[in-house]
Order: sequence, then structure tokens, then C-alpha cells
Amino acid sequence: MIINYSDNKVIKAKKSIFLAGPTPRSLDIETWRKEAIKILEKLKFDGIVYIPELEHDNRTFNYENQVWWEREALYNASVIVFWIPRSEALPGFTTNVEFGYWLAKNKTKVIYGRPDDSEKNKYLDWLYETETKKVPFNDLQNLLKEALKMANE
Repeated sequence: MIINYSDNKVIKAKKSIFLAGPTPRSLDIETWRKEAIKILEKLKFDGIVYIPELEHDNRTFNYENQVWWEREALYNASVIVFWIPRSEALPGFTTNVEFGYWLAKNKTKVIYGRPDDSEKNKYLDWLYETETKKVPFNDLQNLLKEALKMANE
């Protein structure tokens, strides 16, 4: 597995997963993506994992570089995993837009989940169920297992 952070060039590969969802805005909030990487390692994923965060995070980044990197990685990804553990600390405003955009653009490569205790995801649940006829995952490990199956197809 190769981790491709947003301060590095986008690595192109046929088998790739983009970890979409809210990004902490301060260093004192732990990113959920660390757990996702550990799970993908245990599952022995052998593709590219796009992480829309800096490899050496100091919360200073160039906005233009970030959004262009994300766009390129999202278009290249074979699977876009939306994990939305929405809370006051992780509101996910940009995630809402990305979710709707990619669900409308290419719902076959979108997979979605959130913890049962996440806040204000009712509409996202409804939209995902309506558009894909699938139920959102409520467990990150099961979500990533399914993403791995999709990436291997």
C-alpha cells in the first residue's frame, strides 16, 4: 500500500482509494484517517490511498494546491470512501458538497458510512440510499472492506 498525501504529487494507479470526509482544522483533533490507514494495512490493500491531508501536518497549506490536488486524486480514484464522523469539531461543510457532487457524477465509485452517533447526516443517508439503493455503513472497518472489494473489481 502506498499512502499519497496532498503535499505530494498525485500517484496515478488503477487500484486506488480516496479517503473523503471531514478533516480536522486543528492539530489537537485526531484525524480519523489514521485508523483507516491501519485498517487498510490489516486488510493488506495493495493500491494507492489518497489522503487529503499534509504528510507533515502543521496546518499551513496552500489552498489552491490543496483543492487541485484533491480534484486530481478524486478523478483518478477507483473508489471514493466517504466516512463522515460529523461532530462540532468535524462539521464537514466541504464534505457535504463533495459527497453530493461525486454521488451525482459517478455513484458507482462512491461508498459511504458514518458512526451511529454522528450528527446531522440524515439527509446524506437518505440521498445515498435513494441514489445507490444501498444502506450507509456504520462501521469504518466494514466500510473499508467493501471499498477494498470495489477497488479489486
